[in-house]
Amino acid sequence: MKVLVSGASGLVGGAVVQAFLDAGHDVSRLVRRRISVSENDHFWDPAAGKLDPVALQGVDVMIHLGGDNIADGRWTPEKKERIRDSRVDSTRLLAETAAKLEHPPKTFLCASAIGFYGDRGNETLDEGSTPGTGYLPEVCQDWEAACQPARDKGIRVVNLRFGMILSPDGGPLAKMLTPFKMGVGGKVGTGEQYYSWVSLHDVVRAMEFIIDVPSLEGPVNIVTPNPVTNLKFTKTLGAVLSRPTVLPMPAFAARLAFGEMADGLLLASARVIPDKLRDAAFTFEHDQLGNCLQALLK
Repeated sequence: MKVLVSGASGLVGGAVVQAFLDAGHDVSRLVRRRISVSENDHFWDPAAGKLDPVALQGVDVMIHLGGDNIADGRWTPEKKERIRDSRVDSTRLLAETAAKLEHPPKTFLCASAIGFYGDRGNETLDEGSTPGTGYLPEVCQDWEAACQPARDKGIRVVNLRFGMILSPDGGPLAKMLTPFKMGVGGKVGTGEQYYSWVSLHDVVRAMEFIIDVPSLEGPVNIVTPNPVTNLKFTKTLGAVLSRPTVLPMPAFAARLAFGEMADGLLLASARVIPDKLRDAAFTFEHDQLGNCLQALLK
């Protein structure tokens, strides 16, 4: 199978590329630097609308994981514009380029996020739930809509609605480790907000599974069936690290430190379940938070 991956230098992209190479697949990458390190690298510039269709020829599966880091820096107006444009413009460019090919890829896996659902308290959310309101839900709706040219061409499009991806090598867990190991971790806000999580290992497994199951299309929640509250997450991580978790961060302090991002990422509650993966009989290797953190941090 020939696979094309964008965002290959990121946490998820790097793991995906390695897993597919290990499985013996032909993997090429879309890169944003002109000096490539491999003959399988193809330069593109989504902001300028530049993508050579040659990069997509003969490809069976496109996997798009690119986008400006949503948790890197405060959400200034300029940052929010970069977050949106880097996702929407790049997705549209890929979808439109693929749609112009005589023999386009059969499958297009495009990253999205459970930010689609917004801040929904204790409500249980699945792929059929309505979008939330606010900045992140709007970004996610535009992001997924940008895939439409590929869908119109008959390409199977899967919108990967990622939850909190856990890995000690990057992402939110990696950022939490230092304060928690120092014993200064604690709940954020009330601690009642739900975090829907998944291990990086299961993210890659889910993507491999989705490729092999043609009936899976449209939005697919990439989270375990067992979301937990922020308080539960905090206590579990502290227990695994054998550290106290007695220094909470009040909501006002989170907003003071992180601005609008605090409400979008730290204080928002999304109790999301993976209905489509469950109905397709996918099983998570890490489905309980304690066991997952023990495996990751052993």
